[in-house]
Amino acid sequence: MKKLLIVCIAFLFGNTILSFASTVDTLQIPSAAMNKTYKAAVVLPNSYAKGKTAYPVLYLLHGAYGHFSDWLSSTPNKMTVKNLADQYNIIIVMPEGETFSFYLDSPVNKGSQFETYITSEVIQKIDKTYRTINDKKGRVIAGLSMGGHGALSLSAKHPELFCAAGSMSGAVDMGGMLGREPNDQVIKLMQPVFGDQSTNQDLYTQNAVLGMVDKIKANKLALIIDCGVDDFLIESNRELHRRLVYSKVSHDYTERPGAHTWEYWENALPYQVLFFSKVFKSNGVLTN
Repeated sequence: MKKLLIVCIAFLFGNTILSFASTVDTLQIPSAAMNKTYKAAVVLPNSYAKGKTAYPVLYLLHGAYGHFSDWLSSTPNKMTVKNLADQYNIIIVMPEGETFSFYLDSPVNKGSQFETYITSEVIQKIDKTYRTINDKKGRVIAGLSMGGHGALSLSAKHPELFCAAGSMSGAVDMGGMLGREPNDQVIKLMQPVFGDQSTNQDLYTQNAVLGMVDKIKANKLALIIDCGVDDFLIESNRELHRRLVYSKVSHDYTERPGAHTWEYWENALPYQVLFFSKVFKSNGVLTN
């Protein structure tokens, strides 16, 4: 009888824990711009099912060679994103960006229009499907590596959509890849975005975040940028920091021990979400 009671208590306790855990939806989001449908992972905080209030949203972008599920499957602690959604009562959306799109609208490939996809189609679908704060004051964007470029680039080009942006180990100068990998490999990877013009260094320069400081300054969005001191992208991030300082652009910049690894990004993400939570609170859309 005593053993049965213990089992029942354990069962009820386990169910209680599960009932208060964040949930993950896999959402199909069609793209008219690309004539295809991609998946997105959506983490809803545990409080979402118990209320009727609207929630702020973090759009969290993956890096090159990756896909939408990376942030849930590749961190050493697979609960990292879920725990942050619960801790701060925010919705976290992880959309698809393909392996090497850089979240740009390709001038040569109609099948690679990821700027339009994220800013028009993904956000619209999320706002229609969930109880979101459908306003820039309740919407932020961040990402790692290629996704860091995407977050800073998309927020610079579309300040009407976001109130803050963050980059972790951001590929803020695409041309820097030419010094790390064989040129023919980079050119092959970038051909779906730039076509035969992938050999043109000017294309990387024209689309790099390093060249968007004037736009970033004009937008006055809250920015957080970090990079590991052993990361191959550290020098381009330092250069972006220098340019932002020179232009008197307010931003949070941090260098930490670490390289271009999931261990680093798992450690960096909580700092970025804390930063965003303060922005949300100052905007009056987050109370906890």
